[in-house]
Amino acid sequence: MSDTQQRPSYTPDEPYETPGREPTAWVGFVLFGAIMLLMMGGFQAIQGFVALFREDYYPVTNNGLVLTMDYTAWGWTQLLIGLIAVGVGIGILFGQMWARVLGIMIAVLSALANVAFLPAYPVWCTIIIATDILIIYALAVHGREIKSR
Repeated sequence: MSDTQQRPSYTPDEPYETPGREPTAWVGFVLFGAIMLLMMGGFQAIQGFVALFREDYYPVTNNGLVLTMDYTAWGWTQLLIGLIAVGVGIGILFGQMWARVLGIMIAVLSALANVAFLPAYPVWCTIIIATDILIIYALAVHGREIKSR
């Protein structure tokens, strides 16, 4: 390499980027994942409030669930997951890396919680699990397309 050509140097403070690599149309899919995470959080919160205030709404007794738990405990679990998901969805919209990682973890946790809650309300839980899968795919595969500058 001649003296006139120097390799680019990167400091630990700068993110490594491939020169000329611009965000692609997949940014829209990541935004879709963030918005779905916001919606899923809202759905989880609604499901949590229903479990807290209308235990008779679900046709299955507590013993019919995968994990034997009181509906009040399920309500608080769903409500907590939902509120965290809304906050993480907002973080993803701002391009935060911590939000992408936490978003994947919340979507996995939400899917597992809804598998356990499946006998109580199968259609609703199936919709939430499908939403979680879309969120995981969008954030894991194309999440780097959106980052804060």
